[in-house]
Amino acid sequence: MELIHTLHSALRWPIVVLAALTIFKFAVNWATRSSFKGMDRGLVSALSGIVDLQVLLGLVYFFWGGFSGDGFPGSRILHMVVMIVAAALAHVPARLKALGDRQRFGYSVVCILGALALIFAGIAAL
Repeated sequence: MELIHTLHSALRWPIVVLAALTIFKFAVNWATRSSFKGMDRGLVSALSGIVDLQVLLGLVYFFWGGFSGDGFPGSRILHMVVMIVAAALAHVPARLKALGDRQRFGYSVVCILGALALIFAGIAAL
């Protein structure tokens, strides 16, 4: 179980870096009125995928640790709930296909910033 916890703890940094890069690129693309291209879709997919992996590791650790004797303290439950909401928010940019490119970049930046804020709040809850 220590391996799961270590992976879960270490994976937060690649998520933060990828989210920051995505926010920067999308903000620049929004400001320059660029079109939403393959690399942009790739960034959204990569962020969604790495967040999904993080949630999976977190859920395994939560339930495995909870049922093996650590119990389910309130701080862990709060962390789990906040992080699941953050993961859902990080998936919103992948669903914005019907919008124009400028709106898609703008809403994506807001969603990813919101997800990052929730991630930092969720980590602070521990």
